Amino acid sequence: MANQIDLKKLPPLKALKGFEAAARLLSFRQAGQELNLTHTAISHQIRLLEEDLGVALFERDGRAVKLTREGKSFYPVVRSALEQLINCSEILRRTDKNQSLRIQAFVTLSIRWLARRLSGFKSQHPGFDLQITSSILDGTFDEANEDLGIIYAPEPVPSHLHWVPLFDAVLMPVCSPDLLKGSTSKLTPQELLKLPLLKVYTADGHWEEWFQSVGVFSEISRNSIAVDTIAIALEMALDGEGVAMVNGPFAESDLKAGRLVQPVDHTVKAPGGWGVVCRQDRKGNPDVEKFTAWLLDDVAKN
Repeated sequence: MANQIDLKKLPPLKALKGFEAAARLLSFRQAGQELNLTHTAISHQIRLLEEDLGVALFERDGRAVKLTREGKSFYPVVRSALEQLINCSEILRRTDKNQSLRIQAFVTLSIRWLARRLSGFKSQHPGFDLQITSSILDGTFDEANEDLGIIYAPEPVPSHLHWVPLFDAVLMPVCSPDLLKGSTSKLTPQELLKLPLLKVYTADGHWEEWFQSVGVFSEISRNSIAVDTIAIALEMALDGEGVAMVNGPFAESDLKAGRLVQPVDHTVKAPGGWGVVCRQDRKGNPDVEKFTAWLLDDVAKN
């Protein structure tokens, strides 16, 4: 039997939330706004915590605050404890077998890659409920609300997340054959600059990376159109409105059917790649394992 915990030694638990927010934001006022409390209430929580611990956690200079040495030491412990409570609570909340597996994926990947494959998964796993969220404004996995993410990560994910690679991010320009005015020959990179280039806000550097890989450092913004997803850029490319840059297998069916062509025979691998991500404490979940295994098998077959 486990030893009894001396609960009397615990600091004021309610104050820990205020401390975590204030230490992270370095502002009592912003912490109060985040927690729907007044600035005074946060100050009171911090004061109670400091009195209980017998040390100052913040240095105050008017409205500005900064962590003391003790505060800097205490913060990661508090943060880790709160995160563990949240993560374990989420696992318990989702023990209901009728819950859907929540999957977060980029809009382009959802529309032009994942959606076309889900019928295969459902045929293998009837009765398995999926919930797809296809909005990722900053490319970050929403670990608090989603079980799995299928995302592009240009850099390694944080250590508290589990990462399974799916495929490389290969940059390749594509356009409608109509945009080339019937030409059957490939263009040079310099000739490509004369066409309307479709840029994506969230992948703004991909055109520059591609051109620089072939030794072209010209300004491209003067002959470009900016949109917010690769999916929109591909639709415009299909309509002959310009040349889209893809960073994954999102134009394969259109290329095979001849609706899109590759105007220049050159591809380049972008940093990082596409993969499946989840919290480390979720990687052993049967539903997470089942869906991830199916994804890997589908990628291997195609």
